Amino acid sequence: MKRDRGFYLKLFASTFSLSAFTFGGGYVIIPMMRRKFVEQYHWMEEEEVLDMAAIAQSSPGPVAVNAAILMGFRLAGAAGALVAALGTVLPPLLIIAVISVGYEAFRDNVYVSRVLRGMQAGVAAVVFSVVLRMACALVKDKKWVSVALMVAALAASIWLGLNVIWILLFCGAAGVLATLWTRMRGGKGA
Repeated sequence: MKRDRGFYLKLFASTFSLSAFTFGGGYVIIPMMRRKFVEQYHWMEEEEVLDMAAIAQSSPGPVAVNAAILMGFRLAGAAGALVAALGTVLPPLLIIAVISVGYEAFRDNVYVSRVLRGMQAGVAAVVFSVVLRMACALVKDKKWVSVALMVAALAASIWLGLNVIWILLFCGAAGVLATLWTRMRGGKGA
């Protein structure tokens, strides 16, 4: 694929529009990136996007920005990472700048409050969709250790009330051990 000015403009416009019109953060924007970069532009494979989403979620910082940087770097190196990061960061910065001017009016507005509450339901549905898609991919690939970790993490969070940090640390360590064990036996991964 040719990496000319048009490509970088398309990358910037894609990440900018995704960031500007997607509410709910990284868990919502990642499926939208997958749709744009895999299905619409055919720039990446679905497996690549899922791997990058996992890395973005486990890296410090906003998931959406991490994912954009990883995808931009994969597509066009450091320049692509910079373009994608700018496209992802600018919309929230501009929106916050505008909102900060009229913060008092927004804070107490009952309609704004209701709209934001309604968006929470939409975000929950999109996050559920992402989890379901990932779970189906794990079951399809017969990655039973990963399925067990997912179920255990959900149970630990809901019924045991464990802090998400402990769950992430445990799952990360278990995933590393399972991957090492599988590779020692000559397999592809957990």
